[in-house]
Amino acid sequence: MSTNANSHSHVHIPKVGTLVAVFVTLITFTFITAWVATINLGELNVVVALAIACTKATLVAWIFMGVRYTSQLTKLFCVAGLVFLSILLLITFSDYSSRSWTYHAKPWATNKSLGTSK
Repeated sequence: MSTNANSHSHVHIPKVGTLVAVFVTLITFTFITAWVATINLGELNVVVALAIACTKATLVAWIFMGVRYTSQLTKLFCVAGLVFLSILLLITFSDYSSRSWTYHAKPWATNKSLGTSK
């Protein structure tokens, strides 16, 4: 087996300072997510949580997974995955927002013949 020095592909390794900075940022975003969950923002809780999660996922993919230094084809597949996820979220939210939600009491909670429920 002969090894040719020109046949090795260049692999970019991030600096330790970059990795530590991204790690601290991810931990900070985790604490921010937990803090925002305690605040009543109404329907915006989901939007804020998804925005923070998307930011964290972007940092992980861009720095830790090395998408930043990969080929254009790999970046294309990452973007295609995000587009597909966006389509799924759009369909889910449109289904959720188009329903009329009415609360129906459970029959066993009000049925006098079955006893009281506490």
